[in-house]
Amino acid sequence: MPKNISLKQLNAINQGTLMQSLGIEFTEVGDDYLKATMPVDERTFQPMGLLHGGANVALAESLGSVGTYLMLDTKTQYGVCIEINANHIGSTMKGSVEGTAKLLHKGKTTHVWNVEIKDDEGRLTSYSRMTIMILDRN
Repeated sequence: MPKNISLKQLNAINQGTLMQSLGIEFTEVGDDYLKATMPVDERTFQPMGLLHGGANVALAESLGSVGTYLMLDTKTQYGVCIEINANHIGSTMKGSVEGTAKLLHKGKTTHVWNVEIKDDEGRLTSYSRMTIMILDRN
């Protein structure tokens, strides 16, 4: 990612947000990808004791949105998710999941991200694609 930011600084932006509430932590930043983990616990369960699909979507959108944030001059632009879809392929009841967002398209007005979420054993539990619209600050 173009913006030079440490993981400590990146995780500091989670304070007071949904990402903090869900326990999402960024773990790795690459040239065209971003990784984060999220616990599978009472914060992220659905009533049957499984990881909630909405928690997966929150992780996916957090990854894509922050990935775009890292590419923008945030004094002049910002990004907003305008579309996300998710396929929940597997389930998990414990441990944590890791999401990896990879940039598929970097345009002037949109970014498209693919996000894979895997459990502690490396099994794919959710796959998302999201589109972020780039807007100018007024």
